[in-house]
Parts: sequence; structure tokens; C-alpha cells
Amino acid sequence: MTDYSLSHSTAWLAFSPSTEEVFVHRGPCALLFAKFLPGLSTAAPPLAGMFRIRLPAFLAWDAAGAVLWLAAYGGLGFLFSDQLERVAQLALQLGEGLVYLLAVALAGYIAYKYLERQRFLRQLRIARITPLELQRKLEAGENIVVVDLRSSAAFEAEPEKLPGALHMSPEELEQRHQEIPRDRDIVLYCT
Repeated sequence: MTDYSLSHSTAWLAFSPSTEEVFVHRGPCALLFAKFLPGLSTAAPPLAGMFRIRLPAFLAWDAAGAVLWLAAYGGLGFLFSDQLERVAQLALQLGEGLVYLLAVALAGYIAYKYLERQRFLRQLRIARITPLELQRKLEAGENIVVVDLRSSAAFEAEPEKLPGALHMSPEELEQRHQEIPRDRDIVLYCT
């Protein structure tokens, strides 16, 4: 049996369930602290559109978040300005040695990330199928099970599903896995 992961060809954005859930639970006020959270800062504008937040509300919350972010980091810079001057003087004393130290640290970080990515790719042994390939297989009558694993927030935003697809959120997969037939190919569909 082959497992397939379907990557949607249209303009879907991949949001982690936790990022979506923060936005679902907090609504537009999530924009207030979105700039402080790396995943949420990128996902917040598309999620605001997906959940049909009105433009004036989006602009107000986003502007308030920008002011809060600026005040927080500006305030920290002001509070620790003496320490920053000491760090700058130390960097001048180290001179060229600091450049080499930073270059080695950057090279080590890049090597670590590269090895981490290679390990992840080795662990990820899932065949991929395009939407067009899936459509051809379904039209040809191949015996395929499509499991729609979109989160509840993504499903509410766009409730259409592929004909015959079995919908369950990723959180339900462990409890409902017995509903997935094991005697045919399985296509897992998510955003």
C-alpha cells in the first residue's frame, strides 16, 4: 500500500494547527501580539483574510501590534543602552577575531540546519501526488481513499471537500484511524 500526501496546487498556505488555533481563539486581537511570535507574524495577515476580518479592524489591531512591538524593543534598548555600549567596545577590542568567530558560528549553524534537514527528509518517506495526478486516478476508477486532514479552522473557512473524502481533523486521527480502509491506497489531504 502506498501513502500519498496531496499538495494543493492553488494558493493554499501551510499553517500549523497551533498557529490557526491562536488566531481562531483570539480573533483580531491576535494581531496585537503576532509580531512577537515567529509563526504567527507571517500567518496573521492571510488568516485575517481567511476569517474575513474587516480592513479597518485589521489595520487598527495590526497598527496597535506594531506600536507595542516597537515600544517593547525600543524600551529594552533604552534600558540596556549602557550594556550595549560595553558590548560594542568589547567587539572593537576583539577586532578581526570577532569576525572569524562569527563566521565559524554561522558556518556551524548552517551545517547543523543542513544536517537536520537531511535527517528530516530521510524520515519523511511519503510519496507525493499532485492534484492533477489524483484527479486522473479517481477518474480512472482506481480504488483510492482520500482523507481530508484539514484543521477545523481551515475546514470552516473552506468547507468544500473532494467527493467521497473522509474528513477528520489531525487531532481526531488517533481516535478515528480505524475508519480508514487499509486495503487500498490512501491519499492524505491537508493545507
